[in-house]
Amino acid sequence: MLKVLPRKEYRKVGAPLTALLIALGFAAAPATAQAIGPQAAACDRNTSSVLVHVEGIRARTGTLRVQLYEANPRTFLEKRQYVERVELAVPRSGPLNVCVAVPKPGNYALYVRHDANGSGKSDRSDGGGFSGNPHLSLGDLVFKRKPALTQTQFSVGNATREIRVTLNYVQGLSFKPLGA
Repeated sequence: MLKVLPRKEYRKVGAPLTALLIALGFAAAPATAQAIGPQAAACDRNTSSVLVHVEGIRARTGTLRVQLYEANPRTFLEKRQYVERVELAVPRSGPLNVCVAVPKPGNYALYVRHDANGSGKSDRSDGGGFSGNPHLSLGDLVFKRKPALTQTQFSVGNATREIRVTLNYVQGLSFKPLGA
């Protein structure tokens, strides 16, 4: 029969029991979201990688592209200067947790693009976002102004780093997250 301990008794037993379970290898692994994409194994192995939680998608259509850049102002968002690129069809359901393998620990920045109609060309139906979720205006898009690297960069060590990116879409004369 299982005996429920009073709270003060649990505190006395809790720490030593936890230490014993860790020593015996029974510690729970950190909870990580299920990774998708062609590089999902890197996140599953908890190696140098980024698990990008893409939020605020307008429609479950088209393709999703995640590009990883070194935190270098000369190469950030420049054509073909990304370190890694993952492109996949948007799944019909479930969370969008895209894994991107990182070649080595360091400082990086991410750009996520939702090509809603899968045309491969930028148009008003597409959405996008960056690590750090900086505010962008429609003018920034029109004049191709980059967000500050200091707002988008993050560091990755020898384990999976989780990052949230909220997508923005053109809404009237604004470029913002849905519902904002």
